[in-house]
Amino acid sequence: MLNKILIAEDEPALRNLVKTCLVKEGYSVIEAKDGQEALDLFYSENVSLVILDIMMPELDGFEVLKTIRIESTVPVLMLTARNTEYDELHGLKLGADDYITKPFSPAVLVSRVKAVLKRSGMFADNDISANDILLKVREHEVYVKDEKINLTPKEFDLLQYLIQNKNIVHSREKLLSAVWGYDFFGDARTVDTHMKCLRTKLKQSGDCIKTVRKYGYKLEG
Repeated sequence: MLNKILIAEDEPALRNLVKTCLVKEGYSVIEAKDGQEALDLFYSENVSLVILDIMMPELDGFEVLKTIRIESTVPVLMLTARNTEYDELHGLKLGADDYITKPFSPAVLVSRVKAVLKRSGMFADNDISANDILLKVREHEVYVKDEKINLTPKEFDLLQYLIQNKNIVHSREKLLSAVWGYDFFGDARTVDTHMKCLRTKLKQSGDCIKTVRKYGYKLEG
């Protein structure tokens, strides 16, 4: 489920152009036509990057970015037709990872997307870690203090998502959507069962996965 990109842009022609360029590069793309729809999709989907226009109806890009940054460090690339220093500085101050001024070439956009994803460690072949847990994503292997741990594919996906979003509290419903998919018909007990098995296999290192009572889980690191 990595490398899914959310495009929030109210101009249909530009939104379609960006989508076409990214799909050709192998990315999965979902679209929002306004700020509120962007937030709704962000909360329901597991996205690797958000491309966010500033001037949008309902909520502007700055408001969407502020809300995203309350609970997520997912990379955000800002788009704007206003080439002003204030917009750029304000966006970066709120937590944007990069900035592109319209008009731009598709090649430049794709290059910036790849650069932001690479810096953030969201490429699927990057090793990622938290505390003494190491995930070798390309090899689909997990090590704890140099000892290889055997996880099921879904346990691996769950641990990968928690590490990539560490120190953030996730509801059971969001974990179901992010790891199992929005069309999964199971219930929250599925998350609890997998989390219990994951902690057991990680032994003492599993203590970094905390239960948030009556809500969900977070990985501290």
